Amino acid sequence: MKLEQAHVLLDDQPISLDVLQEKYAKGNEMTADDVRRRVARGLAEVEVPGLRAEWERRFYEAMVSGFIPGGRVNSAVGTEISATLINCFVQPVGDAISGTKDGLPSIYVALNQAAETMRRGGGVGYDFSNIRPRGALVQGTHSRASGPLSYMRVFDKSCETLESAGARRGAQMGMLRCDHPDIEEFIHAKRDGSLSNFNMSVAVTNAFMRAVESDGTIDLWHNAEPHDREGASQRPDGSWVYRKARARDLFDQIMHSTYDHAEPGVVFLDRINEDNNLSYCETITATNPCVPADTWVMTTEGPRQVGDLVGRSHATVADGVAYGTGEPGFFATGYKRLVQLRTREGFRLRLTADHRVRVVRSAAGAPPALRTTRTR
Repeated sequence: MKLEQAHVLLDDQPISLDVLQEKYAKGNEMTADDVRRRVARGLAEVEVPGLRAEWERRFYEAMVSGFIPGGRVNSAVGTEISATLINCFVQPVGDAISGTKDGLPSIYVALNQAAETMRRGGGVGYDFSNIRPRGALVQGTHSRASGPLSYMRVFDKSCETLESAGARRGAQMGMLRCDHPDIEEFIHAKRDGSLSNFNMSVAVTNAFMRAVESDGTIDLWHNAEPHDREGASQRPDGSWVYRKARARDLFDQIMHSTYDHAEPGVVFLDRINEDNNLSYCETITATNPCVPADTWVMTTEGPRQVGDLVGRSHATVADGVAYGTGEPGFFATGYKRLVQLRTREGFRLRLTADHRVRVVRSAAGAPPALRTTRTR
């Protein structure tokens, strides 16, 4: 696309300009093209002087042709802001108070690193499954561990403090494996209104889903030795089975809690790694929190869609309690094609193509009629 076509792609819409100027435009910038030119110039700055003009042109042409960088890129490139240019991070968390263990940063080192990430505008996801369960033996002090939920509350308060200090509101996703001994406490953690600075999801394995399907049991296990061994058993690999649980009971608890409190979600961990193009060199253990722009949320002003709350301070309502979001409200993190799912009864849901949907079969055992169409 020629550069002179930059201003004839689409007519500017007032709401788009409002969002642009509130969240991305800097100084005297007034249009999307002003932002594109700053970003292109800033990205080219890392090149040797003789190549900067060429790369600035190529970056600019890419954006004019429809490429949209992430929100952190549009907001910070070419400015003096000390911000990350990446929207989403996953922060490893190990089973130790300080230092490192098994190559993972300790709980408080991870807390410090996550705080720095959020201070610079990034969202953070965590897998807390490495932290030993409540009641596990702490060898150094011969005491009982407090479990991952207790440390999640520390991370929650850190995020809240960063927000009150004026930084971009922190976004956190907390995950725990479905076979962790503290999984039931995790499922019901938001029942008392706590952990309000977290989205939460259970990391579900294929083995767990097969146990749900066959009405079987799963081992709730961890590498850490329990303080009291009664009822526990040690596996040949040295890990400890704290107890067994009926998979359908756990799944029902997840579904009831999601219905009552809108959390936790589920992440199909094995399926994610099977479909990951980089599975040969990495293993995904956690994700970063995002929702489609047309997701409905309850606010103190009534039901609103997320897209209408981007860049706007509001208060969301969960379990009858209002939680203020701070000035930025929701923020855009990227784009992914959606499909529309329609049921025989006429209900519709927009979601990504790989999103799992739980359905109820008829008395005859046949699944309900579902139809999907690509939307954008």
